[in-house]
Amino acid sequence: MNQRTITAAAVFCGANNGHDSAYRESATALGTSLAQRDILLVYGGSSCGLMGAVADACLASGGRVTGVIPTALAKHEISHEGLDDLKLVESMHERKAVMASLVDVFIALPGGFGTLDESFEALTWTQLGLQQKPLGLLNINGYYDDLLSFANHQVNEGFVKPIHRPLILDGSV
Repeated sequence: MNQRTITAAAVFCGANNGHDSAYRESATALGTSLAQRDILLVYGGSSCGLMGAVADACLASGGRVTGVIPTALAKHEISHEGLDDLKLVESMHERKAVMASLVDVFIALPGGFGTLDESFEALTWTQLGLQQKPLGLLNINGYYDDLLSFANHQVNEGFVKPIHRPLILDGSV
Protein backbone atom coordinates (compact mmCIF):
# COMPACT_ATOMS: atom_id res chain seq x y z
CA MET A 1 0.00 0.00 0.00
CA ASN A 2 1.19 3.48 -0.75
CA GLN A 3 1.78 6.06 1.94
CA ARG A 4 -1.50 7.90 2.49
CA THR A 5 -3.01 10.55 4.66
CA ILE A 6 -5.30 8.98 7.21
CA THR A 7 -8.17 11.12 8.44
CA ALA A 8 -10.46 8.37 9.79
CA ALA A 9 -9.93 4.81 11.00
CA ALA A 10 -12.45 2.06 11.66
CA VAL A 11 -11.60 0.02 14.72
CA PHE A 12 -13.10 -3.45 15.04
CA CYS A 13 -12.92 -4.99 18.51
CA GLY A 14 -14.78 -6.87 21.20
CA ALA A 15 -17.65 -5.73 23.34
CA ASN A 16 -15.82 -7.68 26.06
CA ASN A 17 -12.44 -6.97 27.65
CA GLY A 18 -10.95 -10.46 27.34
CA HIS A 19 -8.88 -12.06 30.10
CA ASP A 20 -5.58 -10.24 29.52
CA SER A 21 -5.43 -6.64 30.78
CA ALA A 22 -3.07 -5.88 27.88
CA TYR A 23 -6.07 -5.91 25.53
CA ARG A 24 -7.83 -3.06 27.32
CA GLU A 25 -4.54 -1.19 27.79
CA SER A 26 -3.86 -1.42 24.06
CA ALA A 27 -7.39 -0.29 23.21
CA THR A 28 -6.88 2.73 25.45
CA ALA A 29 -3.48 3.46 23.89
CA LEU A 30 -4.98 3.22 20.39
CA GLY A 31 -7.83 5.60 21.24
CA THR A 32 -5.36 8.09 22.70
CA SER A 33 -3.07 7.79 19.68
CA LEU A 34 -5.91 8.39 17.21
CA ALA A 35 -6.92 11.53 19.10
CA GLN A 36 -3.34 12.82 19.21
CA ARG A 37 -3.07 12.36 15.44
CA ASP A 38 -6.46 14.01 14.81
CA ILE A 39 -7.80 10.81 13.23
CA LEU A 40 -11.54 10.27 13.54
CA LEU A 41 -12.35 7.01 15.30
CA VAL A 42 -15.23 5.11 13.72
CA TYR A 43 -16.25 2.02 15.67
CA GLY A 44 -19.19 -0.19 16.65
CA GLY A 45 -20.87 2.32 18.97
CA SER A 46 -20.89 0.33 22.21
CA SER A 47 -19.81 1.54 25.64
CA CYS A 48 -18.81 -2.01 26.66
CA GLY A 49 -15.52 -3.86 26.56
CA LEU A 50 -12.71 -2.87 24.24
CA MET A 51 -15.16 -0.84 22.17
CA GLY A 52 -15.91 1.37 25.15
CA ALA A 53 -12.24 1.57 26.10
CA VAL A 54 -11.04 2.78 22.68
CA ALA A 55 -13.88 5.33 22.43
CA ASP A 56 -13.46 6.62 25.99
CA ALA A 57 -9.70 7.06 25.54
CA CYS A 58 -10.12 8.88 22.25
CA LEU A 59 -12.73 11.22 23.72
CA ALA A 60 -10.69 11.81 26.90
CA SER A 61 -7.75 12.86 24.72
CA GLY A 62 -9.82 15.38 22.77
CA GLY A 63 -10.48 13.13 19.78
CA ARG A 64 -13.57 12.73 17.63
CA VAL A 65 -15.61 9.53 17.72
CA THR A 66 -18.41 8.21 15.52
CA GLY A 67 -20.23 5.05 16.53
CA VAL A 68 -22.26 2.91 14.14
CA ILE A 69 -24.60 0.41 15.76
CA PRO A 70 -27.64 -1.58 14.64
CA THR A 71 -30.76 -0.61 16.58
CA ALA A 72 -31.18 -4.19 17.84
CA LEU A 73 -27.67 -4.15 19.35
CA ALA A 74 -28.02 -0.64 20.76
CA LYS A 75 -30.22 -2.11 23.49
CA HIS A 76 -28.02 -5.15 24.25
CA GLU A 77 -24.55 -3.62 24.03
CA ILE A 78 -25.52 -0.36 25.66
CA SER A 79 -24.75 2.25 23.02
CA HIS A 80 -22.26 4.91 24.02
CA GLU A 81 -23.98 8.15 24.99
CA GLY A 82 -20.95 10.47 24.91
CA LEU A 83 -19.98 10.23 21.26
CA ASP A 84 -19.72 13.06 18.76
CA ASP A 85 -22.00 11.08 16.46
CA LEU A 86 -23.94 7.84 16.92
CA LYS A 87 -25.40 6.38 13.75
CA LEU A 88 -28.21 3.86 14.21
CA VAL A 89 -28.53 1.41 11.33
CA GLU A 90 -30.85 -1.49 10.64
CA SER A 91 -28.40 -4.37 10.10
CA MET A 92 -24.84 -5.56 10.56
CA HIS A 93 -24.34 -5.35 6.81
CA GLU A 94 -25.39 -1.70 6.84
CA ARG A 95 -23.10 -1.10 9.83
CA LYS A 96 -20.08 -2.42 7.92
CA ALA A 97 -20.96 -0.47 4.78
CA VAL A 98 -21.43 2.80 6.69
CA MET A 99 -18.20 2.33 8.61
CA ALA A 100 -16.29 1.56 5.41
CA SER A 101 -17.69 4.65 3.71
CA LEU A 102 -16.36 6.90 6.49
CA VAL A 103 -12.77 5.68 6.85
CA ASP A 104 -9.38 5.33 5.18
CA VAL A 105 -8.11 2.26 7.09
CA PHE A 106 -9.31 -0.60 9.28
CA ILE A 107 -7.70 -1.72 12.54
CA ALA A 108 -8.67 -4.90 14.35
CA LEU A 109 -8.05 -5.23 18.05
CA PRO A 110 -8.80 -8.57 19.71
CA GLY A 111 -12.43 -9.59 19.60
CA GLY A 112 -14.81 -12.40 18.82
CA PHE A 113 -16.70 -13.59 15.79
CA GLY A 114 -18.11 -10.12 15.04
CA THR A 115 -14.62 -8.63 14.95
CA LEU A 116 -13.50 -11.33 12.54
CA ASP A 117 -16.62 -10.88 10.40
CA GLU A 118 -16.08 -7.13 10.10
CA SER A 119 -12.36 -7.51 9.47
CA PHE A 120 -12.72 -10.18 6.81
CA GLU A 121 -15.49 -8.37 4.97
CA ALA A 122 -13.30 -5.23 4.79
CA LEU A 123 -10.36 -7.38 3.69
CA THR A 124 -12.46 -9.10 1.02
CA TRP A 125 -13.69 -5.77 -0.36
CA THR A 126 -10.05 -4.69 -0.76
CA GLN A 127 -9.06 -8.04 -2.30
CA LEU A 128 -11.89 -7.69 -4.85
CA GLY A 129 -10.85 -4.13 -5.70
CA LEU A 130 -14.04 -2.59 -4.32
CA GLN A 131 -11.92 -0.33 -2.11
CA GLN A 132 -8.24 0.31 -1.40
CA LYS A 133 -8.17 0.38 2.39
CA PRO A 134 -5.67 -1.66 4.40
CA LEU A 135 -6.54 -3.86 7.37
CA GLY A 136 -4.11 -3.88 10.26
CA LEU A 137 -4.31 -6.45 13.03
CA LEU A 138 -3.21 -5.08 16.38
CA ASN A 139 -1.66 -8.39 17.39
CA ILE A 140 -1.49 -7.98 21.16
CA ASN A 141 0.53 -10.71 22.88
CA GLY A 142 0.17 -12.94 19.83
CA TYR A 143 -3.64 -12.84 19.79
CA TYR A 144 -3.72 -13.08 15.98
CA ASP A 145 -0.68 -15.36 15.50
CA ASP A 146 -2.78 -18.41 14.60
CA LEU A 147 -4.91 -16.37 12.20
CA LEU A 148 -1.80 -15.02 10.46
CA SER A 149 -0.39 -18.53 10.27
CA PHE A 150 -3.66 -19.72 8.76
CA ALA A 151 -3.52 -16.92 6.16
CA ASN A 152 -0.08 -18.21 5.18
CA HIS A 153 -1.54 -21.74 5.00
CA GLN A 154 -4.29 -20.46 2.69
CA VAL A 155 -1.60 -19.10 0.35
CA ASN A 156 0.40 -22.33 0.53
CA GLU A 157 -2.70 -24.37 -0.30
CA GLY A 158 -3.63 -22.16 -3.27
CA PHE A 159 -6.79 -20.55 -1.89
CA VAL A 160 -5.34 -17.05 -1.43
CA LYS A 161 -3.09 -15.53 -4.07
CA PRO A 162 0.34 -14.55 -2.77
CA ILE A 163 -0.27 -10.94 -3.90
CA HIS A 164 -3.27 -10.75 -1.54
CA ARG A 165 -1.57 -12.04 1.62
CA PRO A 166 0.07 -8.65 2.37
CA LEU A 167 -3.41 -7.09 2.58
CA ILE A 168 -3.40 -8.20 6.23
CA LEU A 169 -0.91 -6.02 8.08
CA ASP A 170 0.54 -7.44 11.31
CA GLY A 171 0.96 -4.86 14.05
CA SER A 172 2.46 -7.04 16.77
CA VAL A 173 2.83 -5.55 20.23
